[in-house]
Amino acid sequence: MTTTKTTSAEQGSHSSNYRRSLGTIALTATGLGSIIGSGWLFGAERAAAIAGPAAILAWVIGAVVALTIALTYTELGSMFPKAGGMVRYGQYSHGSLAGYLAAWANWIAIVSVIPGEATASVQYMSSWNFGWAKALYDGTELTGSGVAVASVLLIFYFFMNWFAVSLFAKTNTAITVFKVVVPILTAGALILSHFDTGNIDRAGGFAPNGWSAVFSCVALSGIVWAYNGFQSPLNLAGEARNPGRSLPKAVAFSIIIALVIYLALQVAFLFAVPAADLSKGWGGLSYHSPLAELGLAWGLNWLALLLYADAFVSPSGTGMIYAATTSRMIQGVQENGHLPGVFGKVDPKTGIPRPALVLNLVVAFMFLAVFRGWGSLAEIVSVATVISYITGPVAVMGLRRLAPQMKRPVQLRAMPVIAPIAMIFGSLVLYWGKWPLTGKVIFIMAIGLPVWAWYEIVRPWKQGRSPLRELMPHLKAGAWMVIYLVAMAAVSYLGGKEFGGQGYLPPGIDLAVVAAIALAFYYWGVRSAWRNPSLVQVEAELAAAEAAGEADGAKGGETGGDKAATTA
Repeated sequence: MTTTKTTSAEQGSHSSNYRRSLGTIALTATGLGSIIGSGWLFGAERAAAIAGPAAILAWVIGAVVALTIALTYTELGSMFPKAGGMVRYGQYSHGSLAGYLAAWANWIAIVSVIPGEATASVQYMSSWNFGWAKALYDGTELTGSGVAVASVLLIFYFFMNWFAVSLFAKTNTAITVFKVVVPILTAGALILSHFDTGNIDRAGGFAPNGWSAVFSCVALSGIVWAYNGFQSPLNLAGEARNPGRSLPKAVAFSIIIALVIYLALQVAFLFAVPAADLSKGWGGLSYHSPLAELGLAWGLNWLALLLYADAFVSPSGTGMIYAATTSRMIQGVQENGHLPGVFGKVDPKTGIPRPALVLNLVVAFMFLAVFRGWGSLAEIVSVATVISYITGPVAVMGLRRLAPQMKRPVQLRAMPVIAPIAMIFGSLVLYWGKWPLTGKVIFIMAIGLPVWAWYEIVRPWKQGRSPLRELMPHLKAGAWMVIYLVAMAAVSYLGGKEFGGQGYLPPGIDLAVVAAIALAFYYWGVRSAWRNPSLVQVEAELAAAEAAGEADGAKGGETGGDKAATTA
């Protein structure tokens, strides 16, 4: 079977071409730079449109969900400091089927962010007071000229990642500083210019659409998209100088800093909206460039100009980061055995997986052609992201059961409690995404299965091998994930009408059912983990690398002792 054919030497060659040059600050900048992209430019308005002032709570819920799930991935990232980390963990714990589905969901969620960032920049540009600019966006999606401008931005992201990791790191750190300063400045300026607390009572009060809208807000307004940036440091684990120490810090710092910034922006937006604009309720707001238009409304022309400039800087910084991390993900999928060998090649001079960059650029163009609005992309990214989340809690505890002897630079004592809670949180957010969107994205997950079948069934069969006996353990171990997706689609369809369902499950009962499903599949998934060939292989690789490091250290110590003796 293909997944067992990739040799250690081949993988080692891939990994050895990466430059371990990224420290905690650079990784935190990468995570924060991924989080603060287009989400802060549109998220406050979109969240308010769905949940009203209660959107403040949605940002907190989103951060708690992201941080809980991220904790499971920091242990995995420190165990396996390999590029494209998040597409590998399911493969190590459950074999090819679950590993492929998790990788596919993760890749779809991340690669679609790249055109989303370009779309955000062009949408903000469309509010410029020029005829050609206004023609870029029709109020719902980009026009032909808007798609052309967004395409230029995609090519820019591509070339910024083509040359070297060091150029990416230096550029990204500088951009991230700008991206952090401008949102803080924006929130402060809006709060000082106009802070009408009466907006809390207008247009239906604090939670005008009920508490179910707060939960849907987490899944649909771009909040999940925003916090999803915590993945970026994990996907660059192969280039971290000290992954065991820097990865958990980078992930936690990026989420917490982002939460503070997003809360400030949400509060500033809610109280800066002119009372007249709320005549049709929070859902009636129709800004093209929300924060910039509020700045103009209160005479902050300088802020509007700054935001128009940042509408390129922030999304472009995030677009560059995701172009980098998705290329590492593609290389990881290839090493899992599910893509042609060319996509696993890393340029030895620059440390860049250039063929993977090209593939992601092509796919980004396809997404841009089909989904031309930031809102439609945000919804798809969010639901696909949640599906990719569910393997983390299961994989981390499955590997604790299978391989307790493996080195874990990050190992939380509370993980047996954190992991099932993370599974429940992820399942709830998936349910809050509303039917039929949940069903559509789950269907997109099924679209990737023919690729898996080609590499695991068709190609071995054409080579004269009978793969079914070898494949059965992978199918058995991955069955929990396939049936979980079917179960979640069913409960979404049958669930509460406030979440797009048929209303067969009463409010409150539906959430309890989702939590019960999450726990049942969590324990099934943990018990399904098995010592598959990918896990055995990576254990051997890590043991060899550790032995080589100890040998180099001993050799260095002997050399140092000889030098000291000579000096004496």
